[in-house]
Amino acid sequence: MPADVVDLIMQDHREVERLFDELKDSPEKRPGLLPVLTTLLTAHSRAEEAEVYPVAASEAGEKEEIQHSQQEHIEADQLLAKLAKTDPTSLEFDTVLQNLIDAVSHHVEEEETKVLPGMRSNLTDERRADLGEAFLASRQQHLGEQPGDMTREQLSQQASNADISGTSGLGKDALKKKVEKEAES
Repeated sequence: MPADVVDLIMQDHREVERLFDELKDSPEKRPGLLPVLTTLLTAHSRAEEAEVYPVAASEAGEKEEIQHSQQEHIEADQLLAKLAKTDPTSLEFDTVLQNLIDAVSHHVEEEETKVLPGMRSNLTDERRADLGEAFLASRQQHLGEQPGDMTREQLSQQASNADISGTSGLGKDALKKKVEKEAES
């Protein structure tokens, strides 16, 4: 049987935490580790947004939690983009890294104590396995994307997950601004 989506998401969370520790503890490795972190975190987020969040909201009864989680993804994406543009040898890098760690750690804790247990109890083993396959395929498809590089369709999915209305007629730039503004409020 394919892997359970909840287990796959938690595996990614542990890997991101490991990368955070290594980025903090081994500054000399930052130039090589930063692209790994941005690639994994971006692909993970996009796969959750595309495959997992819509199902968690509609089938697992986690709509409010998903709206909140989506907003946290938008914030983390902005912080990740800022970190990617920051010189890994600068003092500012430590500050931006800590802000990202704090935001992602908060998100992971909420997701692992609210959304994922709801999925485990409200979705069948088979449904979670199907979602696991979809999550892995989507994550693979998004590998190589970087924070901030989003299509209009991805932005539209974020708006839908966050329950942001009035976005259907917006162009990509206007949609991006609306999604970011709503995430801040």
